[in-house]
Amino acid sequence: MLNIGLLGCGRIGQVHGRSLKGMNKASAVAVADAVPAAAEALADVLGARAMSSDEIIADPGIDAVVIGTPTDTHYELIHQAAAAGKAIFCEKPVDLSTDRIRECLTAIDRAGVPFFTAFNRRFDPHFAHLERQLRDGAVGEVELVTILSRDPSPPPISYIKSSGGIFRDMMIHDFDMARFILGEDPVELHATGSCLVDSEIGLAGDWDTAAVTLKTGSGKICQISNSRRATYGYDQRIEVHGSKGLARAENVLENQVEIATESGFARAPTMHFFLERYEAAYAAEMAHFVEAVGSGTPPNPSGIDGLKAQMLADAATESCTDGQARNITF
Repeated sequence: MLNIGLLGCGRIGQVHGRSLKGMNKASAVAVADAVPAAAEALADVLGARAMSSDEIIADPGIDAVVIGTPTDTHYELIHQAAAAGKAIFCEKPVDLSTDRIRECLTAIDRAGVPFFTAFNRRFDPHFAHLERQLRDGAVGEVELVTILSRDPSPPPISYIKSSGGIFRDMMIHDFDMARFILGEDPVELHATGSCLVDSEIGLAGDWDTAAVTLKTGSGKICQISNSRRATYGYDQRIEVHGSKGLARAENVLENQVEIATESGFARAPTMHFFLERYEAAYAAEMAHFVEAVGSGTPPNPSGIDGLKAQMLADAATESCTDGQARNITF
């Protein structure tokens, strides 16, 4: 049994707590949060102890930590947990600074502890099945990938001001997915963006509508588009064109019932937002982490995957700012 401490009892911490509650090989034995009432509430649900982060990391009976705290706390928590010999599950981004991510990876390597960057979309059943089909050659050689991610509504301006921007807080998932689907790293990037949804987002120094084109060394192309607004719901789609055909993962709807009348065909709306849409992915990524730590195999995505996604997000921010393409070297 892997004993896990949850650091952060907010929205994502509660998701990971629910995933662990249903597992046989792991248990959330302790939780911590900057708001004591939040820690007590989740501890009651999970049958865990409410402790401080320092206490959890120092406890020799706790084997691993899940870091679901604000991004600006990850650096210190990773260093502390690595020094204490804990396996680490860390929400993305690892940090908003690539230099600080590298410092974290150095500490992790020095300590020899397992580290997992939580890009949950790799574990979505639909996207994972799509990737397996591509590796099995279902559509031949991959030539063109299209990734669409659109949120139902923008986040609060307070979040925008601290998130690092649309490329770092939103499209970073798609950068990781692009590498996952393409099967190789991009070497060229060009980004463009506009502020079409909320002028306050622009005043905060960000864009709410953005597109990026990536190109790999072998010539594969990936197009990514993001929007902070989709009036029809949470839009998450991937299309892959290959030498022998096309593979597509469509939106997941609230139900699969379709009604046809004289007015036409009607289907259910998409899943409301990421917590519902990726519920299965969150459970699957936690199961992978637990299995990897238990078997002594490296968890995947790794810290390097987190670093590469952040480097792409940085390059996209720079490209969108000055309008110039970027060459990518990892």
